[in-house]
Amino acid sequence: MKRRLVLTTESARHPFRKSLPMQLFVVDPKSKRTSDDQDWKLFMLSFSAFFTVFYTFIL
Repeated sequence: MKRRLVLTTESARHPFRKSLPMQLFVVDPKSKRTSDDQDWKLFMLSFSAFFTVFYTFIL
């Protein structure tokens, strides 16, 4: 199988992403998420907002 020499990341398939420098795709190990409950907070906020709007329309 013949393949071109790939100088960019293969995950960047869009032409604009291929034109970006390689340093943007490298993950810094020092930058970790500080709180793991951010997803739960967003879910509960969305759920309570939907419930409030839905309950208001029924009453």
